Amino acid sequence: MEDPTSHFLNDRIKLNVGGKLFETTVSTLRSGEQDSLLSVLSNRPTPDPNPIFIDRDPEIFSILLSLLRSNRLPSTARRFSKQELADEALYYGIESQLKSAMSPPPLDGIDASVVSTVRPASEGIASAFTTVVDDGSLWIAHGGQISSYDWNLIHTATIRTHLEHVTSISRVYSELAALGSETAAGLHFYDFSGGRNVGSVHWRDPTDPRIFKARVSAIANSPSSIFASFHCPHKENSILVIDKSTLQIQSELGRQSGSSAKNLVPGKLTWLPETGIVFASSVTCGAFGFSGYIRLWDPRSGNVVWETNEPGSGRSGRFGDPFADVGVDVEDSTLFKVCSKSGDLAMADLRSLKEDPWIYLQDNNPSLRTTSALGNIVLHCYNKQVFVGRDGGLEVWSKVPNSKNAAMEKESGVCEGLYRRNYMDKVEDSERGVIEKIEGGGQRLFLCRQDVEGIEVWESSNSSTVVSLL
Repeated sequence: MEDPTSHFLNDRIKLNVGGKLFETTVSTLRSGEQDSLLSVLSNRPTPDPNPIFIDRDPEIFSILLSLLRSNRLPSTARRFSKQELADEALYYGIESQLKSAMSPPPLDGIDASVVSTVRPASEGIASAFTTVVDDGSLWIAHGGQISSYDWNLIHTATIRTHLEHVTSISRVYSELAALGSETAAGLHFYDFSGGRNVGSVHWRDPTDPRIFKARVSAIANSPSSIFASFHCPHKENSILVIDKSTLQIQSELGRQSGSSAKNLVPGKLTWLPETGIVFASSVTCGAFGFSGYIRLWDPRSGNVVWETNEPGSGRSGRFGDPFADVGVDVEDSTLFKVCSKSGDLAMADLRSLKEDPWIYLQDNNPSLRTTSALGNIVLHCYNKQVFVGRDGGLEVWSKVPNSKNAAMEKESGVCEGLYRRNYMDKVEDSERGVIEKIEGGGQRLFLCRQDVEGIEVWESSNSSTVVSLL
């Protein structure tokens, strides 16, 4: 005997949503998640002439049904906020389909522009922020508070910490944040689900009285560890390795006295998944210009596997033109620096580092050359592109496919055709304020500006996008 709950994919099903009748097929309802409400309803015994009643908004259901049929949102979606669409998609169990349809296209810096600004409800000037590379969800520190925003940049929670001013933030788990402050000692862990402090780590050494009131400058993490750079009032500093499961200190990397630029606390930390190495860098600007270092640490042995200092001597870098900022392209295993005087970008292959690994990328268009890079300079790598903020201006360096003579030029240490540089912003964009930080995630670029409220959100254009950011 035939199972009354079995259906052919082209069988029709009638739904009554909020008093409005809809007719669709089993295959359409099952195109969402397997355990979604709509997929479950498609298993209703047949034959049944009565439509299934769902007490929800029929207009939004019409949009979501269109999404299931075509994998795209119709133009009528403009009538509703992203929050309304997300709430209904969550109810029906098709949030992943909505996320796919509403996510921005792959970020292309040449074609990107500001689409919105995320402003926390109070104390809107961000003191720190971080984003998730995969989905673009965002956590913003403003004063002593942390506000979280989901993949759709919809506010989900705000918690108040015991810190007056959070200056470093990293996501340890989906609901757990690691926080540091330049005004208070320790690394602190806060659980968003309960809004409470669940632990703290302090750098102490009873045998060394100089190690006290150590504050956090940078945080990074791997699947099993958290890396935090600490510094003390007397400039002693180190990188602590903290176990993610216990939130306890595992080891200490590179204790040093920060009396010179070559020994300052790292201001940037990045874990490199391909090798398990930790990238650490420090840059300072004084009366004689920029100076700093790059070090690669192996946390398993506790040893430095490569380092360079600038200004340096010999072949440690371009003499008289030290870097103003550095960054790592994790996807391409490539190290980048931007020179402080010429403004040139230089790259080095992390898989074949040597005494002088740099290849300098010069513009083949003279009108785009930067004659002076002095000022506030920020570099960030994302989506196999290099984004550089120079004071208020924003530019992107994009790899040129099949660049001619690249191999030959690499040997000489200078390349003109390997990367192409373009300005991303308009004049009015650059006048909004000095860029302090750039991060990429979810095919978006996020940046904050000095003394300007909120986080700017940059996306590439997509003619098929029908829902605008709010």
